[in-house]
Amino acid sequence: MAPDIIYIFTKPADECSIFGDKTKRNHCHNLDVKKLLLTIQHNQKMKIYLVIFVFILSSNWCHSQSELFPWSNINGIRIDGELLELNSSLGLIGKDWSSVRKTAKERAAYSYERQQNIQYTPVRIDSFFFEQSVEDLGAGNAEIRIRFQSEKDTSMIGAFFILDLPSEAYTNGQLKLLDPEYQSLSFPLPHPADEILSGRSQGISIRSDVRNLNIRVSRATEILVRSDSSNDFIQIYFALMTGKMLKGASTYQTIQIDGEAVPDRAAATLTLDPTNLGRHFKGFGGNFRLQNPTTDPPVIDYCLDNLQVRWGRVEMPWRFWQEFEEQDPIKVTKEKGLHPRVEMAMRMAQRLDSLQIPVILSDWSAPDWAIEGKMSFGPQPGGLRGNPLDRSKMDKIYQSIGDYIQYAKDYYGFEFAMFSFNESDLGINVRQSPQEHAAFIKGLGAHLKTRGLKTKLLLGDTADANGWPFATTAMNDETTHPFLGAVSFHSWRGYTDENLQAWYQIAETLNLPLLVGEGSMDAGAWRYPDIFSESAYAMEEINLYLRLLRICQPESILQWQLTADYSPLKGGGVFGNHEIPLQPTQRFWNFKQLANVPQSLQFMPVKTDCPRFECSGLADPDRNIYVVHLVNNGASRTVKVKGLPPEISWIKIWVTNAHTSNAQRRMIRIRDGLGEFTAESNSFITLIADGESPF
Repeated sequence: MAPDIIYIFTKPADECSIFGDKTKRNHCHNLDVKKLLLTIQHNQKMKIYLVIFVFILSSNWCHSQSELFPWSNINGIRIDGELLELNSSLGLIGKDWSSVRKTAKERAAYSYERQQNIQYTPVRIDSFFFEQSVEDLGAGNAEIRIRFQSEKDTSMIGAFFILDLPSEAYTNGQLKLLDPEYQSLSFPLPHPADEILSGRSQGISIRSDVRNLNIRVSRATEILVRSDSSNDFIQIYFALMTGKMLKGASTYQTIQIDGEAVPDRAAATLTLDPTNLGRHFKGFGGNFRLQNPTTDPPVIDYCLDNLQVRWGRVEMPWRFWQEFEEQDPIKVTKEKGLHPRVEMAMRMAQRLDSLQIPVILSDWSAPDWAIEGKMSFGPQPGGLRGNPLDRSKMDKIYQSIGDYIQYAKDYYGFEFAMFSFNESDLGINVRQSPQEHAAFIKGLGAHLKTRGLKTKLLLGDTADANGWPFATTAMNDETTHPFLGAVSFHSWRGYTDENLQAWYQIAETLNLPLLVGEGSMDAGAWRYPDIFSESAYAMEEINLYLRLLRICQPESILQWQLTADYSPLKGGGVFGNHEIPLQPTQRFWNFKQLANVPQSLQFMPVKTDCPRFECSGLADPDRNIYVVHLVNNGASRTVKVKGLPPEISWIKIWVTNAHTSNAQRRMIRIRDGLGEFTAESNSFITLIADGESPF
């Protein structure tokens, strides 16, 4: 008897849609291939040829993944890399719609935790509590469980689970309320409207040519459909509790999401323009403010050993350098030695300098003698933060800071590149007005110059990207210019195109480098560190970085941080996780891929016709080097590259995503400036042409 023959084909992950039918796709990830093969092996009567498609799965694929923000909002569910947008929120609606409060970033008290396929986001808005969990069930399916409780007597329209669905995704579609009260509505809507459909129902169904969405609730509830004023979004409200609420009243609702999407795989084009180069990019940088004596050192070692870091920023622990006004800190140090905090900060800066990394010295707080009032480390009545410097002691302040910089030069053998007060526009924790900022630049700058120190001042170093007006007073005062070394802002909030363009213009006006002094996008993420391991977080962060590169053209983005604080690594005790050894997350591999480019490249315009792409380019035609960073926020697709000079024959490709860590793919052949490759779904992709032949 001839042996049974089994053909096993492997398919890339994003081709699971070969089954077409959703039921079969669900079956695909439940298939016990090993058991099936054993059954076939022992079935001697089987004389047929079997073809088994074995799908290479990861914990986050085939069953898809919900993208959930820590403030409880569900961005959507990815299906074959395509995002089925949900834009959910939890909301409280006041009487007559007079007040609408929805969960959003920094607008509630919240936290985040993941346990296998379930993400938890408890939220508090004043005296109202939401406990939400989101469980991935596979192939576009998710189950949302919400417990709502009121801790005060009140009356309102109600508490709701809300979806904002993009209208364009459901063009020529139909929306239906399910049993028991069936109603329907066709799209597109003829004009913007408020309430367009309502009823008590077990759920809702939306159908279109490219999207299907079925939503069922465990208990029939009031469902309200509205449109926003622009008609860009279909707003669906699922009532959790309505009307009069008594203190302690609570309710529970389960919401089943069943989504289908036809991935957009239309071919795309990248067009490079090496003839129109911009500002210079030195490379990736990092912050090294030491806060965790046990876990900081191994994270720092790993990052410096495995990343190309080209800018650094450290803390000046000023309060421990000169605690009292009458002290001579250099004399005290010679007699008693450095305070441990100061010594660690000095050694950290010295280590970076030894690696030929320029170092920014930033101060977070001042000694009591140098400020007005009692030191404040949080918001004050009226919303102000921090303390202004004591204007009657400015000469002593300049002397104290100058002594610190001088000590580093004399005893550690290096000079700081620049000095700044951290986020002094906001008051974290020294607060300055724009006028005080300009005056300080001139005062300290002149003092350092008289001492023969090369350290310059940072302009701005603001808390957020929307803080650029803070820098304009000093920008317009030409007497500050000799003392300025660079322009800086932090990217936590306000990173609109307009604000980023404003920073670019300030740097251009002054002909100075622009630095993103603290790079990332969620200043509160240290409170819920599970989010740092989420692929959705990593992708959002690298999308922001490519926008920063494309719009502002900074010399460097200095990651906050390359220590255990906001760590790009996990395990090894970081955030209390001792269960696994220290290891990189997807964020780390994104940073490595972004950093792994030659120095001194110039920004190169890159245009794309794909709305799901974010990209930025770099080049040095004299060295025959061309780099394109690309984030594909959708499904896999073919991409054509054009605009390269004819002498370029090959392009190298690196990819990072939820399954791949800065992996090099097969090189692509370029002929007459044209090439073609496949952009993998939901991935950060880097193309590098350096004139080298693979042979």
